[in-house]
Amino acid sequence: IRWMRCSVLTPSSGFLDFAISMRPDYHRAIIDTVRHYGWKKIIYLYDSHDGLLRLQQIYQGLRPGNESFQVDTVKRIQNTSEALDFLRTLEELNRWSSKYVVLDCPTDMAKDIVVSHVRDIALGKRTYHYLLSGLIMDERWESEVIEYGAINITGFRLIDISRRPVKDFLENWRRLDTVNFPGAGRDSISAQAALMYDAVLMLVEAFNKFLKKKTDRSNPKRPGVPSGVQPSNVSSPLDCNPRDDLVTPWEYGDKISKFLRKADFEGLTGPIRFNNDSRRHNYTLHVVEMTVNSAMVKVAEWTDEAGFQPITAKYVRLPTQEIEKNKTYIVTTMLEEPFMMLKKPEVGKILVGNDRFEGYCKDLADLIAQQLGIKYELKPVEDGKYGSENPDVQGGWDGMVGELIRKESDLAIASMTITSERERVIDFTKPFMSLGISIMIKKPIKQKPGVFSFLNPLSKEIWVCVIFSYIGVSIVLFIVSRFSPYEWRVIQLNGGSDPSMVGRGDPSLQHPHSQQASLHAPAPCMANDFSMLNSMWFSLGAFMQQGCDISPRSMSGRIVGCVWWFFTLIIISSYTANLAAFLTVERMVTPINSAEDLASQTEVQYGTLHHGSTWDFFRKSQISLYSKMWEFMNSRKHVFVNTYDEGIKRVRQSKGKYAFLIESPKNDYINERVPCDTMKVGRNLDSKGFGIATPVGSPLKEKINLSVLSLKESGELTKLVNRWWYDRTECGHGDKQDSRNELSLSNVAGIFYILITGLLLALAVALLEFCYKSHTEASRAKIPLADAMKAKARLTISGARDYDNGRWYGLQS
Repeated sequence: IRWMRCSVLTPSSGFLDFAISMRPDYHRAIIDTVRHYGWKKIIYLYDSHDGLLRLQQIYQGLRPGNESFQVDTVKRIQNTSEALDFLRTLEELNRWSSKYVVLDCPTDMAKDIVVSHVRDIALGKRTYHYLLSGLIMDERWESEVIEYGAINITGFRLIDISRRPVKDFLENWRRLDTVNFPGAGRDSISAQAALMYDAVLMLVEAFNKFLKKKTDRSNPKRPGVPSGVQPSNVSSPLDCNPRDDLVTPWEYGDKISKFLRKADFEGLTGPIRFNNDSRRHNYTLHVVEMTVNSAMVKVAEWTDEAGFQPITAKYVRLPTQEIEKNKTYIVTTMLEEPFMMLKKPEVGKILVGNDRFEGYCKDLADLIAQQLGIKYELKPVEDGKYGSENPDVQGGWDGMVGELIRKESDLAIASMTITSERERVIDFTKPFMSLGISIMIKKPIKQKPGVFSFLNPLSKEIWVCVIFSYIGVSIVLFIVSRFSPYEWRVIQLNGGSDPSMVGRGDPSLQHPHSQQASLHAPAPCMANDFSMLNSMWFSLGAFMQQGCDISPRSMSGRIVGCVWWFFTLIIISSYTANLAAFLTVERMVTPINSAEDLASQTEVQYGTLHHGSTWDFFRKSQISLYSKMWEFMNSRKHVFVNTYDEGIKRVRQSKGKYAFLIESPKNDYINERVPCDTMKVGRNLDSKGFGIATPVGSPLKEKINLSVLSLKESGELTKLVNRWWYDRTECGHGDKQDSRNELSLSNVAGIFYILITGLLLALAVALLEFCYKSHTEASRAKIPLADAMKAKARLTISGARDYDNGRWYGLQS
């Protein structure tokens, strides 16, 4: 009896409908399960008219105009091959979308479809979720078929083995003689057999009740005997093979049918009760999910009264297959620094086996093998590739991934990135290293500080503002000193005084009648210390935080001085605070500092490893920045490289015109190797991890997962990173020299240049003053210029005034 079979007799036949459905209705359970998982679109595959009938019931169960999901695709299949061909077509149309398949077919076909799906490299694994309708999950699923755990499978179970009637039946079933009772001795029963058992019990119970009520119903009418001779308690015979096309019901069939509908007992499939439509009610379906080794995990219960009721799934760690201790596991790997390298043998020593290798992954493999107690053999991958889809090779994948698919290796321990595409065909453990895509560029040459690097603590704008402030303060100080009467003072010029000293040599500061006064007679004179030159001298002295022999006496002049002193205090303090950093740090000016800088220019080209995980990241990225970078790279095919070494070499030889997009661990390692001319800039573009790969369903996966987590928690993985990346660095960072903060001559050369220039300027000005003064005195004394210069020279050397013929050259009028 197919589940949910329609009635045997149609209403148009004119007879009562005697059909009773032992199988419960499932279409409402399917609807509620799909809603629970939140599926918006489903794919419905069926193999018979019954499946089409159930699809119609699903449509009827949805609310018109308010459907929580849609039946996106419907396909009738005849065999497994037809189903796989249809799924491959869907895969080609949209490979990366999630696909939810409701599979309505017999148990054997459903098993074949699932196993063939997992073993088909062209079909995704993690993107598919099967919902098996009917009683497929109650059938026996072979635990040795590990592929069942590689895909998402949900279904319904009708038999609850924890119930007492089921336990008693299975116990008695195991004790029966298998010779007399074929099939006995098993520890399980299929749903088909359980329904048949319950149907027989129901018939026996119904007939017993009927016979107890009508004892004469057990004597049928004897054929060939006239009706008048028949006993009164004998009914008419029932002809099961009528000659006409009409179905002749038994005269007591209606009564037997009523007894059957009134059945109420506990069967193997649960409580046996029927409603007015002769269908099961008050029954329970167990929603289960398939795990590794065909283990079922109950996630919910569905009843015809309460509907879908999720429960806390008891995900008990299932006992995985025991790891073979005596087996030597083949570990495929990739020769790549510093993860796996060939060890240089000592003189006169030959390395064999795993001793030929060294590196981060070699040490990691040793630690894992030690914890698991297994033996392994390292085998570099033959084609030198990590693994990508390749229809030209067996299994559809090349590299290490292909070797795992073809079962040529048991493990893959290398710097292989965990990606969704690879996860579809192999299993990955927890990541043993976190990483991201980074940018490698050629390290720019450190710029030596310029001659005037001492000016760098303040910007050019600030220096210009300081100069204008200095000039403005000097002018304001000169003006307020002129207008303020407190800056003027009266002085007396004695006969022997030097008139040039009056008013600091400014004739305008002298008394108007002073020029007419006799040099030998005392004359009063008005003097002001803050001439224009003196005002600038005062402002410069205050700015340089040096003293000055004059100070303002007026209130206005002192206000100008105070605000100028406060201004210079802040400027000089800020300058001093930044001066040390600018003089001691040799800065590197990098043309590229982030992915945004790369995308916004075309002068510096950038690329990545062809057909690698980074290449795939940019190709599939939906982020506008990374899509723009992919368009740039894809339009210039020459920016892609075939190996990491090729990309690193290109960075070093490009003179800063090429950036390589590479995983951050590799970037960090290369930056620590000679010639130490590369560097990492910016943050990582994404976040991912390196993981250990195993074939689908391998018993090693869970063991290695626990081992990796243990190593991470104990800090062993961090020690391995320090050992192979930083402890073996070939690039000295000069930490000791940096700590002393020593200044070289190039740091302060500008100061010496200014000092020398100032001294030379002072000598030149002194020479000009010497010539000018000699010319002035020669004109006054009416003597030759040469004589005046000789007299001034003797004065410079002897330190005394030259006296010639009773004349003092500098005092004669």
